[in-house]
Amino acid sequence: MRDIPDAADYRFHPLLTIEELQGGEVSVPDLMAKAEKILDAFDGDVDAIVGYWDFPVSTLVAMLGDRYGTRSTSLESVVKCEHKYWSRLEQQKVIDEHPRFGRVNLEAADPRPPEGVRYPMWLKPALSYSSKLAYSVRDPDEFRAAVAKIKDGIGLVGRPFEHIMDRVEVPEEMAGVGAQVCLAEEALSGIQVAVEGYVHRGEVTVYGVLDSINYPDSSCFLRHQYPSTLPEPVVRRLHDVSERVIRQIGMDSATFSIEYFYDPGNDELNLLEINPRHSQAHAELFAFVDGVPNHHCMVSLAFDEDPAFPHGKGPCATSAKWYYRWFSDGVVHDVPTREEIDRIEREIGDVRIEVLVEEGQRLSDGGHQDSYSFELAHISTGGDSEEELRSKYDRCVAALGLTFDETEPGGRDLTND
Repeated sequence: MRDIPDAADYRFHPLLTIEELQGGEVSVPDLMAKAEKILDAFDGDVDAIVGYWDFPVSTLVAMLGDRYGTRSTSLESVVKCEHKYWSRLEQQKVIDEHPRFGRVNLEAADPRPPEGVRYPMWLKPALSYSSKLAYSVRDPDEFRAAVAKIKDGIGLVGRPFEHIMDRVEVPEEMAGVGAQVCLAEEALSGIQVAVEGYVHRGEVTVYGVLDSINYPDSSCFLRHQYPSTLPEPVVRRLHDVSERVIRQIGMDSATFSIEYFYDPGNDELNLLEINPRHSQAHAELFAFVDGVPNHHCMVSLAFDEDPAFPHGKGPCATSAKWYYRWFSDGVVHDVPTREEIDRIEREIGDVRIEVLVEEGQRLSDGGHQDSYSFELAHISTGGDSEEELRSKYDRCVAALGLTFDETEPGGRDLTND
């Protein structure tokens, strides 16, 4: 945030803590009350309220904007993105670039896939974050196992989101759907890409397209790479589809990030999901290449200014954010100090390292995990070529020197893609 243009003109104040926002099952009314108490007691003007996380932050920004008269997109537009089923209903009104999908009746004695949705498919709650409770299923046995896990955990986010659903007017096709909904979608294949943009006074602008590359034989991210290596005609299609969908959703004065799959074999494009915020994970990538982190767009829009995002003004031609993961449980050791990490960054150059684990921590006790892996560190690298990005990442992993014990077979760092 302090690296955005004109940052010296702003004073940034934290509003709620990570623990309050992500600690177990959150209470939206309680979070609103805490935020209002802090803002009401503030001895000064509240000129803008911003955030770059999913629920509950995305919805809190919209509701607090209404309460204090700060600029933000509508709560309804946020919910149309966050609620994956409602989002699909809106998408199919203006584009064909989406998978077959449908709802799964979790209360049925024998839940079945929706009619017309074929294996392999993904099952996921309509509301979730960080891919939690999202499962790839290939047959009826895996379907039943995934349904059982989702049914057991869906309330953690679904129950708090019911409070949000009560505050918006839903269309007829969403009547009675609620927040604790399981969605089934046919699995997509190809190259995964992310589109970042913003809406200012009704005008939709796409300012970046990034490649999202998974670990081999896995659905887990290995890295985001910017700019995308896709052909220009495909990038133009991504711009067009994104603009149509965002106009349909009705966003304004806000950033967005949309994930897609592109299959070069059949030239097919499919939208995976819409996020009603930019991705903080990409901030350093834009800074390396364009000279400005994407937080700049969020802050500018909060003051009703067009961000006019620059291009190619940074020190590097390309950049990547790597997700150093472990694929089985274990206890981590030899975690470097912040001073040691600073030294690694200086020696390698144009890298940023955020270690997510602590000495002696069992990986399954940490919060940085999806349904299949544990995140150890985020490593951002800038350079003149993909080869340089990869080399810097490998050097960072080696220099970190993390070790593990009590690890089951399968724990590994797969970087060959």
